[in-house]
Amino acid sequence: MTNVYSLDGLLVFGLLLVCTCAYLRKVPRLRTWLLSERRGVWGVCHKAAVIGTRLHVAVSVSCLLMAFYVLVGK
Repeated sequence: MTNVYSLDGLLVFGLLLVCTCAYLRKVPRLRTWLLSERRGVWGVCHKAAVIGTRLHVAVSVSCLLMAFYVLVGK
């Protein structure tokens, strides 16, 4: 189990947020409903989606490394 209050838990949470928002950006109805706002809480989701789509190779590699660390390293 990862703890949200530790550094690795925070990294896992951030990676999951970026991956989820990037996936939601690909769905047309959810894109207009959730990710159209660029300020406030939904703005964080919009920015995470932009990061996930522009840096998709780096995000996927970091997800694989984090999964390996959580499963084997801990």
